[in-house]
Amino acid sequence: MIACAFFQELVAVLLMGLGLIFLIGSMVGMLRLPDFYSRVHASGNSETLGTMLVFLGLAVYNGVSITSAKLLIILAFIFVGNPIGSHILTKTAYKTGHPVWTQKHLPDDILPDADMGGGEADANLHR
Repeated sequence: MIACAFFQELVAVLLMGLGLIFLIGSMVGMLRLPDFYSRVHASGNSETLGTMLVFLGLAVYNGVSITSAKLLIILAFIFVGNPIGSHILTKTAYKTGHPVWTQKHLPDDILPDADMGGGEADANLHR
């Protein structure tokens, strides 16, 4: 009985730790990537997986209970809702003319001779 509880806690800690790694990766992507579209991509993918792993770890830690069932229902909503929300955000940003990052839009300190242009998106994503 004690070995089973130890194994259950070990699996829960591993799942939550792996989820934490993905959430930290999402945070780094949000801070380091150059434009809105890249940031949404980083947060949408890594945050979804990281949150799902943490919730799955919490469900394993709680065992078979009503709390675990509620956590799994929330996990299902996150699995469906996060990718849809990310897609809607990026599609709306593109349709409203939010500029797409290209090499021409690097900051002055990286390429001092670069022509910054008018901030228009010069990449056609739908060729």
